[in-house]
Amino acid sequence: MIRVQKEDFDLGEELRALGAGNHNIGGITSFVGLVRDMAGGEHVGAMTLEHYPGMTEKMLEKIEAEANERWPLEASLIIHRYGRMEPGEQIVLVACASPHREAAFEACHFLIDWLKTRAPFWKLEEKDSGAAWVDAKASDDDAAAKWD
Repeated sequence: MIRVQKEDFDLGEELRALGAGNHNIGGITSFVGLVRDMAGGEHVGAMTLEHYPGMTEKMLEKIEAEANERWPLEASLIIHRYGRMEPGEQIVLVACASPHREAAFEACHFLIDWLKTRAPFWKLEEKDSGAAWVDAKASDDDAAAKWD
């Protein structure tokens, strides 16, 4: 399941819903991304994520489909927020449910790595020195490359 939304999400509620009624699930792993208050040694007061509706969901569906081809998942979930957020707020949730923990861990790791490098989001950080768009990081590309 894919959702791109402005609103925050309830982690417990989302994880309960992901596994509800499926007794073949042996474990659910999750990753929650939060807005940090520091970047590049500067204080970040807020960040804004922008995206192209339709294009973003389509790419997230491709990434989720790839995970489902690689691992035996019973369910998966990607929730990505957009709009202006302040430090401490939740940005993204990736969760995977599988009969076995290793598949759930690996698929969750894969989803967030590919999401960071392939999902079309643009990030504007509001720092003490002013607002600036954030470039992609080589370390994110390196992390995603291990799944190629």
